[in-house]
Amino acid sequence: MIAIIDYSAGNTGSVINAIESLGFKPILTSNVIQILDADAVILPGVGAAGDTVEKLTELGMHNVIRSLIVDKRPLLAICIGLQVLFSHTEEGGGRKCLDIIPGKVRKLSPGLKIPHMGWNQVEQKMSNRIFEGIPNKANFYFVHSYFADPIDKSIIAGTTEYGLEFCSIIIKDNLIATQFHPEKSGEIGLRLYANFIDTALDKGKL
Repeated sequence: MIAIIDYSAGNTGSVINAIESLGFKPILTSNVIQILDADAVILPGVGAAGDTVEKLTELGMHNVIRSLIVDKRPLLAICIGLQVLFSHTEEGGGRKCLDIIPGKVRKLSPGLKIPHMGWNQVEQKMSNRIFEGIPNKANFYFVHSYFADPIDKSIIAGTTEYGLEFCSIIIKDNLIATQFHPEKSGEIGLRLYANFIDTALDKGKL
């Protein structure tokens, strides 16, 4: 079973469509038991980090997400889903996030067109099953104004250039978290979803 965490994020429809196009039938749910029983979990994300943290906390999803990561269960977090995993964000004048991954979410460099929107390259920084069939420096679709800066640089699996080199994908055990939107990234994005699901379903390690 593939579970997509439902906290009223605006892009769940496109995530569902992407997964269904691969031949799977995901469920959109905020039910703790269903999420913890799932073979793979996706945390989608659009909007503001503060609102996202509040909604996840109200639903009790902050503890569920922490459990998935601590137990090394397959979890794919997208865009704001990546950012809220960190300790703090500069967004909204600064606030605490879920504090699961040590580090800070920082604003993109002044003078750039914000948000960073459109196609940009992801340079792969490690070998991993999630990149199978995906060329290095392939283009993915971005929409964001902030970027995650982890304290542990070894979890940075990919970077992107926009005024500076920023972290665009992290991998830690069976957690995959992307700043870009795979569901908006055409065939390359679908391949990333397929790699994540295939690895989760065969109980493999990323």
